[in-house]
Amino acid sequence: MTSEASVALARQSLTAARSRGALHFARRHKLLVVSGSIIAAYVLAAVIGPYVTPHDPFESHAGLNFHGPSSTYWFGNDKEGRDIFSRLLYGTRYTLIGGFSVVGIAALGGFVYGLLTAYIGGWFDRISMRVFDLVLSIPPLVLAIMLVASFGPGLVPVVVGVGIGYLPAIARIIRSEALVQRSQQYVAAGRGLGYSAPRVVFRHIMPNCTSQIIVQVSMNLPYAIIDIAGLGFFGFGVQPPTPDWGSMLAEGQQDLLFAPWMVIFPGIAVTGLVLCWNIFGARLRHALDPTTY
Repeated sequence: MTSEASVALARQSLTAARSRGALHFARRHKLLVVSGSIIAAYVLAAVIGPYVTPHDPFESHAGLNFHGPSSTYWFGNDKEGRDIFSRLLYGTRYTLIGGFSVVGIAALGGFVYGLLTAYIGGWFDRISMRVFDLVLSIPPLVLAIMLVASFGPGLVPVVVGVGIGYLPAIARIIRSEALVQRSQQYVAAGRGLGYSAPRVVFRHIMPNCTSQIIVQVSMNLPYAIIDIAGLGFFGFGVQPPTPDWGSMLAEGQQDLLFAPWMVIFPGIAVTGLVLCWNIFGARLRHALDPTTY
């Protein structure tokens, strides 16, 4: 057998092994795969939604005020005659951007700060813990409202406020994991070899805390989405006429009795996404837990 044939056979064997591994993983974690697929559909809708809406989400259609679902307007029309499906699809982007931005701020800040407090320790750790206690005593929604009161309504102050509110909880979890890793022999060996503190923290301790941050992001994202939608419901987030799921719920609840579709479809969108993220986060935590194997 020639060397080229051996290489080709080895590649085929590796591809087959990977396929069998992926199939085994999918069978073992069905809920993880199903919920992840639905989340991917939401993300796809957020990316391409504004470009594939069947109607202009801002256009009012005369005579179609409170028009129910039909073959032309799948989710019906709102009080101004605008297509609810198009507005829902368009607003997916802002809801997901808000949720991902919240957990991005919390995860990045909490990850770095948690690592540093665990490694440095001493007075820095004690002061940091008291700061965390102070921030944790203020609900994230209150922080967001405080920023909105200072800078005006909009997605940015809402995201920053909620993200800061989530940061201490993630930092505490990362700190706990980093304290465990700091006591390991490989950290002592790195110090003995004269490695700098940043190298020990970010090159050696950090990779061993990565699974924790992945789990925390997946577990916190549903709550971030609910917070973003809730603040949008009260008018603090994305401002009209730009649609987002929270503001659509606020518009629909005023006419719930004779136009329930204005609330039902945005409510299903929020509930479906949050439910899938909760399932995904729980199953991902199970999949990354080495004691389950």
